[in-house]
Amino acid sequence: MAKSFFQRVVDIIQRIPNGKVATYGQIAAYAGNPHAARQVAYILHSASQKKNLPWHRVVNSKGGISLKPRHGYELQKQLLKKEGIAFDANDYIDLKRFQWEVVVNGEAS
Repeated sequence: MAKSFFQRVVDIIQRIPNGKVATYGQIAAYAGNPHAARQVAYILHSASQKKNLPWHRVVNSKGGISLKPRHGYELQKQLLKKEGIAFDANDYIDLKRFQWEVVVNGEAS
């Protein structure tokens, strides 16, 4: 039986390595629905604790943290910095340097 979109998203998030980030849209595309970035955010919100997901490694398409200050922003930034991820003066991550590339059949995609 084919995996649900939910399960594909969970599987992908679990694979994001330490020191790398992925975007909501990237995860949605890898899971088979490139227009479902908001669904990825909902899955993260609803399943991060239950599934022990590295939620802090998921950022927006600009390399920024989407959580609001005093509502998880500081914690996410702290966890990412602890993994060696750097932020610029505007609090954005250089996606060319830190974005995770999924390797499929020996090729990055």
